[in-house]
Amino acid sequence: MSGLRERQRADRHRRILEAAAALFRESGYEGAKIEAIATEAEVSVGTIYNYYRNKGDILVAIVSMEVNEVLNAGRGVVASPPRNVADAIDVLIGGYIDHSLIYLSKAMWRQAMATSTQQPDSPFGKTYAALDHGLADQTCELVERLKGLGLVRPETDVRSAGEIIFNNMNMMFIEFVKQEAMPLEQLRAAIRRQNDVLVGAIAG
Repeated sequence: MSGLRERQRADRHRRILEAAAALFRESGYEGAKIEAIATEAEVSVGTIYNYYRNKGDILVAIVSMEVNEVLNAGRGVVASPPRNVADAIDVLIGGYIDHSLIYLSKAMWRQAMATSTQQPDSPFGKTYAALDHGLADQTCELVERLKGLGLVRPETDVRSAGEIIFNNMNMMFIEFVKQEAMPLEQLRAAIRRQNDVLVGAIAG
């Protein structure tokens, strides 16, 4: 019985987040109403408030859903990466980038980034920072894995290399969400071009 309740709870969460994501895209973050989210998700307004205190909590939950999905996919890449450093990095980082607009629009990312910057010590800000750290850690894990396979030079500082790869991608992603007309392909190409420099320095 407890397993059924957990599945029903997870299903309600998912419906709420998917409904909110759709309405945030359609009406904008400020324009979307909790009542409309409840109607779209086929739950009561009270049910939403049982799970989330406000729209900010819902937005960070959508970001968490997005990041956790790419982290799960990334674990497979780390476990069995392409046997080429540039390709391995591109597959991992490309997974982060290609999934980024599944649930969130650029406007939603801008809202999330602004809130995390303005309220770094809030639950929202701390959750957002933890998700970023998770992605950075996974990038470092990939470099460590490639080093273990003999594909990265033994003297390479794995943590520094992984952080440089992630931080550059993160900075480029911020520029991407600021420019509404910039396509994903342009972002991917720019990141590949910049990563080529680092790969040349660490590849064994």
